[in-house]
This record gives sequence, structure tokens and C-alpha cells, in this order.
Amino acid sequence: MSGAFALYPLAVKWGEEFTKINPDVRFDIQGGGAGKGMTDMLAGSVQLGMISRAIGEEELAKGAYPIAVAKDAVLATVSSTNPHLAALKARGVTKEDLENIWIKGTVKTWGDLLGDGSSDVISVYTRSDAAGAPETWAKFLGGAQEDLQGVGVFGDPGLADAVTKDPLGIGFNNVNYVYDIHTQHPFPTLAVVPLDLDGSRSISPNEDLYATLDVLNTAIVDGLYPSPPARPLYFTTLNAPKDPLLLAFLGWVLTDGQRFVPEAGYVPLPKALVEEEHLKLKGAPATSAK
Repeated sequence: MSGAFALYPLAVKWGEEFTKINPDVRFDIQGGGAGKGMTDMLAGSVQLGMISRAIGEEELAKGAYPIAVAKDAVLATVSSTNPHLAALKARGVTKEDLENIWIKGTVKTWGDLLGDGSSDVISVYTRSDAAGAPETWAKFLGGAQEDLQGVGVFGDPGLADAVTKDPLGIGFNNVNYVYDIHTQHPFPTLAVVPLDLDGSRSISPNEDLYATLDVLNTAIVDGLYPSPPARPLYFTTLNAPKDPLLLAFLGWVLTDGQRFVPEAGYVPLPKALVEEEHLKLKGAPATSAK
């Protein structure tokens, strides 16, 4: 399988656990972004594409057959050494603020954003590769990936590293590249920029969703963190899967495999969606990507 950096850590965990009970099975799992996963899968060079965005109608027409397997989200991030971090955490940013940074380009300094008179220029970063995170982030802001302004950086790890090293930078990352699943807290070098969802120019208690990974994932489940940028993650096959081993693996992912989702830092699928995805394994038409 190949594809989304967002799904890669969980796919590796599933591969390890499935191999424990099926020792003759071998996995070849590669990242590279959702665009690569979709291209590789449609070309038949992998059995599973790891996709972290909605599946387009054109891709469905070409035979893409998505199976939702977990949920996560994209977060705005800055360096933990950002001199404006305290103000950012207290004030938060609105969707309009983010649109003005990434789409319209009208917010250019931290003073423009925070109204504190600072002339520090915001270093804006985005993804250079076709991927689910930038497409999901752009959709949240009312655009497409090609509309996102900023310095393009390849991959989730690269973007996190670029923001970490730039005290005046801002970027976005999938949850598992922001939070340490062992400590449940953001990595020491990164900080989450909270969303001001009600436009009050302050972060109220019901918008304070980022203290730990468990708190954030609960907010995703409860719908307090918006979707997008929360989104399902998919394994995608070329047409409905028929290979017995592939069906066995996907069936395991939707049943026993779901117990590894929270410990890997992701959100399990709701029961109703699990049942719906099971029907797809029986060959029911994939009419839409939920």
C-alpha cells in the first residue's frame, strides 16, 4: 500500500498486529501523500491506496473503491518558540483569519492577525505534494489545494520540521505529526493554534480542545472540532476487493483492528459507519465517499 502520511502510522500498526496472527503475511507500506496513493492504486501498482481526503467522482468513475477505516483531523501549527504564542492561545484564530493567511494573502504580519501592532512577517507554509491534508485544509477555507499560498514543503514530517525551525512560521499538520501518542501532549517543538469558532476573539472553555490527544479526539467524535478539517481516512482499492487475503485484512481492520485506533492516536469509526463499510466488502456499490 502507499499514500497518505496521515494514515501511514496507523497502517504500519495494523500491519504489525495483523502479521502477529497471520505470520505468513508481509506488508510493503509506503508514504508519499494521498495523491501518490490514489495514482498508485489506480495504476494497479499497489493493492491499497491510503487516502486522507474525499474521493472525487472522477476517481470513483475510474474504479476507486473507498473503505473508511478511521478518522483524524488537520490542525494549524506554529513553533513553540513563536514570540506571539501566548496571544495566539488566548485569542485563537477564526476561519476568516486562516482564509486571509492562506487563500487571500491579506494578513501578512502577526500584527495584522493579532492587532498588537507587531511588524513581524508571518512565514506561511503549505504542502508541495498532492495530499489529503492540504486539500482538506483548503476545503475548510473555501478553496482547493492549488489556492493555498506559502512556501511548499514535501510531506507531513517536512512541514512540521519547517514550522518547528521558524519562530514566525505557521503551517498545518495531521494530528499524529503534532501530538506524541505516548505523552498525549503536542511535541515540545510544536504548538496548536486553537480555532475561535464563535468569532469572539477569545478561546472559550468549549473551544479549548487541544490540551491532550484524548481531549482533541473526543472533540472530533462529538463534532466540536469541525469537519473539515476533521475527516475520515480511507483504504481504497481498484474496484470492489475480491482477493481473499485483502478481504480478510480489511474485515479485520473494521472489527478487531479498530481497538488499535485510539492507542495509535486516531478516532475509531462510529458503529453505523463500520456496518456501512462492511457492506462495501460484500460488493455493495460505492456510490459516495462519506
